[in-house]
Amino acid sequence: MLTYDLKEGTGPLYLRLYERIREDIRSGAVEPGSRLPSKRTLAEHLGVSVITVDGAYRCLIDEGYVTSRERSGYFAARLGQAAPRPAEAAEALLEEETEAGTDYGFRYAALWKIMREVISERGEKLLAKPPAFGCAELRRAIAAFLRRYRGMRVEAGRVIVGSGAEYLYGMLTQLFGRDRIFAVEEPGYGKIRKVYESMGAACRLLPLDGDGVSSKALAATDADILHVTPYHSFPTGITASHEKRREYLDWAARGDRYVVEDDFDSEFSPARRPQEPLFSMDRGGRVVYLNTFSHSLAPSMRIGYMILPEELFRLYEEKLGFYSCPVPVFDQYVLARFIDRGHFERHLNRVRRQLRAEGE
Repeated sequence: MLTYDLKEGTGPLYLRLYERIREDIRSGAVEPGSRLPSKRTLAEHLGVSVITVDGAYRCLIDEGYVTSRERSGYFAARLGQAAPRPAEAAEALLEEETEAGTDYGFRYAALWKIMREVISERGEKLLAKPPAFGCAELRRAIAAFLRRYRGMRVEAGRVIVGSGAEYLYGMLTQLFGRDRIFAVEEPGYGKIRKVYESMGAACRLLPLDGDGVSSKALAATDADILHVTPYHSFPTGITASHEKRREYLDWAARGDRYVVEDDFDSEFSPARRPQEPLFSMDRGGRVVYLNTFSHSLAPSMRIGYMILPEELFRLYEEKLGFYSCPVPVFDQYVLARFIDRGHFERHLNRVRRQLRAEGE
């Protein structure tokens, strides 16, 4: 059994746990191929929540230190092997969750009821092709949620729905053009860079300091687009201060530049209200806001969204408006009702209360 004193160190508990398991795998203290405890078992052993263990395991899977096998559990990777396929991680995340107490039971019950309602009421309309930018019901629900939960003034008409963050990264590459240079955080979530480069765009890696992207590196870069995760940079857990966010906006204001604000994990801020988003601070139409429900609601919920400033939205309509929304209308109607009825916020509030109680 893995035994750690998580009271030592700084940062969120799940990152402390992630770092300790990672070091044990690196050093060989955890043998390659050995099975790790289930999330529920390890949480009870360490006296932390299953959410904490889930967060640590997610990080380890994303970095290739742990693999997941459907109906078998989690295993220490043999270093040097390729990282597991994303599908493997997504499949395993639903294992044991209802029994483990991570709130999937609550979500599933509410979603199932709404699914039946939507099927009954919409009938054959569910076979229709989705509107290009997403169903109006979901776009309105997202805009209203952001106003309530993040204090953001958002026009529903500028919300674009897509099948997860990676799909939206690709659309942004097409929107800005492959001749643009994208800057990403280093270390950071590796898929961001992979998507941009797979679309033919050049990327620059900007090192992080304790407050976000290094000021020196930002000033020196030749990039046109800065992609940041200001609330929670993965895997460091760094949250950019208000001053650093202002620095990002000042950078974008000099020339034809934009900031992509990937607001990953902000819903789970233990604070009563997370820091003000870059999107809300922006006065020059230089910020694209992007988020997804895959982490905040369920890994299988492959629905993300982005909000474009007015000028960029017009350009998107002109260049990419012919694309069909890849998210089925059924999923969109269900999620819209789940949000409108307050289920999503109740779920988020439960998690935040638990995180505050643990001091994360």
